[in-house]
Amino acid sequence: MRVLITGANRGIGRALYDGYVARGDDVIATTRNQASDGWLQLDVTDPASVSVMANQLKGEAIDLLICNAGVYLDKGNELGNGYTSNVWADTFAANVTGVFLTIEALLSNLRAVGGKVAIISSQMGSSERAGGNAFAYRASKAAALNLGRNLAVDLSPDVAVGIYHPGWVQTDMGGAKADITVDESSSGLLRRFDLLGPDTTGCFEMWNGEAMPY
Repeated sequence: MRVLITGANRGIGRALYDGYVARGDDVIATTRNQASDGWLQLDVTDPASVSVMANQLKGEAIDLLICNAGVYLDKGNELGNGYTSNVWADTFAANVTGVFLTIEALLSNLRAVGGKVAIISSQMGSSERAGGNAFAYRASKAAALNLGRNLAVDLSPDVAVGIYHPGWVQTDMGGAKADITVDESSSGLLRRFDLLGPDTTGCFEMWNGEAMPY
């Protein structure tokens, strides 16, 4: 199986990369920094970078696209202090627009083999789990969830799309006090991605398979 992972240089993305490599899958990893050791350079917020990546992969089938690259720029920000227009624009550029541009650019690669798309969202994007604060991040993850649900409709039955909450994970983004390790999250997500198909397209699930409220 050929897997492409955006934002694979650290955290959950890196753990997913290691997991797929360990089981013998063909993994295409991307990083926002300059490519090295066979990794592709991809800045999902830059349409030109997305276009270059798509041209590099032209004609190559992709079984699974994992849209993992994202940012949490308003962590710890308080209402009335820190919510500049740039915070909003940069958050949505990475967490929403970048996801869409990447999927759109690789549609022919995915359709060639009836591939799958896994979008890393968050429980913070759930309308039923509104906890206040982190307004830009929450709004972007809600938008990513909505995007995934609608793509699942338009791409069915050729390409299945799933949306996933990786858990509160001990990464640079989640912090040391988070609930689960990156290995627990990534191994659970890998199982979820394996089970994604036409019958489950549009799902919103936790790393452990628990259904998430929209």
